[in-house]
This record gives sequence, structure tokens and C-alpha cells, in this order.
Amino acid sequence: MDLGLNGKRAIVSGASRGIGKECALLLAAEGARVCVTARDEALLAQTVQEIEAAGGEAVYVVADLTSDTGCTDVVEACVAKLGGVDVLVNAAGAARGGDILGLSADVISEALELKSFGYLRMAQAVIPHMQKNSWGRIVNIAGAAGASPARGNIPTSVANAAVYNITRALSDAVAGDGVLVNVINPGMTNTQRARDLLQAQADKDGRDVEDILKERGAKLPSGRICEPEEVARVVCFFSSEACSFVFGSSVYMDGGARRATP
Repeated sequence: MDLGLNGKRAIVSGASRGIGKECALLLAAEGARVCVTARDEALLAQTVQEIEAAGGEAVYVVADLTSDTGCTDVVEACVAKLGGVDVLVNAAGAARGGDILGLSADVISEALELKSFGYLRMAQAVIPHMQKNSWGRIVNIAGAAGASPARGNIPTSVANAAVYNITRALSDAVAGDGVLVNVINPGMTNTQRARDLLQAQADKDGRDVEDILKERGAKLPSGRICEPEEVARVVCFFSSEACSFVFGSSVYMDGGARRATP
């Protein structure tokens, strides 16, 4: 199936590693011209190098998306370098954890500022460009924790829940302009971030992180955790012309862990 991504101009935030990077690589492989952004210039340059080595086209913009200026700078740079913007993939932001009984409200605010508010700022900045062409796709990467709060993941859970609501409200606002806004909610995914979060537990228990990841995956109906490229494939569909009638939807990629009615 031709996704119709060839020549589309895409911004991917959080593209220095993990899910964001995989999204950038796969969008480029499908023919999109990609603008990648994050805070680490060296890692962004590496992402661009990998895309170009595979025959794709990419540019990078170093930015802090916790400010209005940082977000508008990225969009303006994409428009200047690529001629416009058709697709936005919001994948930036990772929250710190902490037990709810001793959790500082500042940690929750920090998670909201980068992920929830950053996603909103980026969407607000790209939407006028998409409305001019009566076509656009915005894909938000949230997380299954938004619907599955636990005592140790409240910052992530609150930020993701906000993204769910922002996604639906944005979709209602721009669906008539040909702009589709949807959200993907991965569960635990095989990224360096997941390994970093589990390292303290691994050190405490004298175990290998890989064994813990396998153990967590074995408890899921799927029998394993998600791979970043699996999320990227769904992102590519949501970013494409083939996705033409999916508005404000929330897709869970948690290996079957979610038990409630969607």
C-alpha cells in the first residue's frame, strides 16, 4: 500500500533516540522530508546522518520545547528549509518517577511542561501551515500510563492523560480543515530510556536489565514488550494519506495489558 508520504514535510520531536528517532527514520524511508528536533545536537546529527546514508532527506533543529520560542523556532526552521510542514509527530518528553506519598508537585509540573504543554505548543505552531493546504497530520506519542496510574508513575500518568484530552480537543478544532490529530499510547517499549529507568532496580537485585525487561514482557498477553519500530509503523500510517478517516482516536500499543473498555 502506498502511504502517500513521498515528499511530505514532517517534524519529529524527541528524535534524538528511542521512539522519536525510529519514527524519523521510518518516515524518511517512506519518502518524507524530515526535520528532527531535540536538545542533544550530537544525537540529532547522528539521526540525520543515518537518514541521509539511507538515501533520505533530513535537517535538524536543536530546541527546548518547554518554551513558546523553542517551538516556533522549530516550525519556522522547518518551513524555511523544507518549504512547509505537513506532518507533526510529538514524541519529546520523559517524566521522572517517584512514589505518590513523597512526590513533589514540581515533578508533575515538569512533566506537564515538556510533554503536555510542549505538544500543545508545537501543534498550535504547525496548524496554520496545515490549514493553508487543507491537509495535515498530527500524531502524539503519549503512553499507556495515562489510563493506568500507579503510585510510582503519577508524573507520567498525569502528563499522558493531558495529552489524551489535548488530542481530542485539537481534533475537534481542525478536523474540518483536513487535519487529523490522533494519539498512540505505547506500554513498556524496548528503548534506552526503559533500560535507564530499570537500572537502579537491576543494580539493587543484582540482575541484568535485559532479564527484567523479558520478565515484564512475559507477564503481558503478548508475551513481550513493544519494539520502537512497531510504534513507528503505526505513526507512519497515522501520518499518511492512507489514514483519511481517523479523528481524535487513541490507540494502545501495550501488548494487551489494557483491560478496560476504550
